[in-house]
Amino acid sequence: MKRRRKPEVLAPAGNLRGLKTAVDYGADAVYCGGKSFGMRSAPRNFSIDDFREGAAYAHEHGARVYVTLNILPRNNEITAIERYIEDLRTTGVDALIVTDIGVMMLAHRIAPELELHVSTQAGVTNYLAANTLYDLGARRVVLAREMDLQAVRDIRANVPDDLDIETFVHGSMCMAFSGRCLISNYLTGRDGNHGECAQPCRWKYSLVEEKRPGQVFPVEETSQGTYLFNSQDMNMMEHIDDLIDAGATSLKIEGRSKSAYYVATMTNAYKSAVNEYMIQRGFEDEDGNELKPFEDRVIRANSPEAEALAEEAERDEIMLNADKAFPGMPNWDSASDEGEISNREARRTGLERQRQLVDEAADGWQHAAVRPAEHVKLPQWLLEEPYKVAHRDYSTGFYYPEQKVTQNTDRSAYFRDWLVVGEVLSWSPEEGGRVTIMSRNKIEPGQLVEFLLPGRAPLEYTVPAEGIRDADGEPVEMVNNPAHVFSLPLAVEVPVNAALRSRTKKPTLKAE
Repeated sequence: MKRRRKPEVLAPAGNLRGLKTAVDYGADAVYCGGKSFGMRSAPRNFSIDDFREGAAYAHEHGARVYVTLNILPRNNEITAIERYIEDLRTTGVDALIVTDIGVMMLAHRIAPELELHVSTQAGVTNYLAANTLYDLGARRVVLAREMDLQAVRDIRANVPDDLDIETFVHGSMCMAFSGRCLISNYLTGRDGNHGECAQPCRWKYSLVEEKRPGQVFPVEETSQGTYLFNSQDMNMMEHIDDLIDAGATSLKIEGRSKSAYYVATMTNAYKSAVNEYMIQRGFEDEDGNELKPFEDRVIRANSPEAEALAEEAERDEIMLNADKAFPGMPNWDSASDEGEISNREARRTGLERQRQLVDEAADGWQHAAVRPAEHVKLPQWLLEEPYKVAHRDYSTGFYYPEQKVTQNTDRSAYFRDWLVVGEVLSWSPEEGGRVTIMSRNKIEPGQLVEFLLPGRAPLEYTVPAEGIRDADGEPVEMVNNPAHVFSLPLAVEVPVNAALRSRTKKPTLKAE
């Protein structure tokens, strides 16, 4: 498969159905793991035949498949990993995601046709590490989650353009550095670095004093105790333009253990958001036709543009200092007094702009410049989509130093404001249109439900008082049996496997 040169939406899949769902809902690439050697052992994961079928399906729809091989392996696993890589190279997958540098070089030797992506587990936090990995054969680095946006820009400005930068945009956060944690292994014997994490950071903790056994004290002054390490989830939907402008090549959704509904919802949302970005930035029209080649907004180090920027900033500094020292003296580039005033103000404005673009820290490091642009405004339905899947309190991770991710100290349970009530089995134009569904939860007349549709806003639908039928075509008052076939009148065609969802009785929707 040809490598993309525009922002990639990278979706998770815990099984073959999840992969096909992600592709159907717009994923440019899907990452998934096999039965061994990945950082998620809970999902059913993929057999070699699954990888072969999944890669064929993805390629047929213009998408790619990446396989996680990112555990920190032990000596007794090396021979099996070697055999596993040999098997994977025959399946048609596009890349391996690796952490261990030995595994990386082994894969490079055994399967040179496969791209090598360096996992976030490797903790890449600077351009020196990124460039070194590139020299060793990596074609992508998945940055440490602890990076802020400026650090992403700095790496992009100092690495080759054909080195992909992958960043997380949505999903669970981990209290350990880039997911490298020993707490689970210590407390339960389940090794988080081998995909078996018991998530002890989500547990409820209280304090016990040595001489008062059995007497439990809350860590904070609350009768509920505290979830001491319980990190918020990430949601970068509203800031997708900042990440792309900063040079992120691939936008990664966390969630290989999540449901097909979660994968469909978040893949569709982020793909639609990227499409909005491409349109509002002028790279594509509304039909997806290219208007101009895509490029991020980072000014590369040592480029002619960066040098011109530095020269302009230095010139403005000299002129502004001259204005301050000799306020009554005309400027040498002014044609008149009126022009003198205009030029002076323009220089002041220009200098302020350059200082914003090229910020020099106290330690002398000059941050990468970014060309300014208008904020990409997303439609309201997109901003609401992250709240229609199960989630914890949201944050923007570490991307903005002034508002870093924190813990949820009062709960570890998910917010579940919407639930899936059915899945589409078929649609027929007969009788003005009917949709056949497999029920998951109760559906009754007057209830407002939504059909989740690929590439567009959800279709709102009010269940009619008449027209609900069971599998035998007999009229029924409501859908009240889960895992049964029913049909509803619907004039609009909807795709097979599309989810029907409805609000719960007590929603806590937070989108604004």
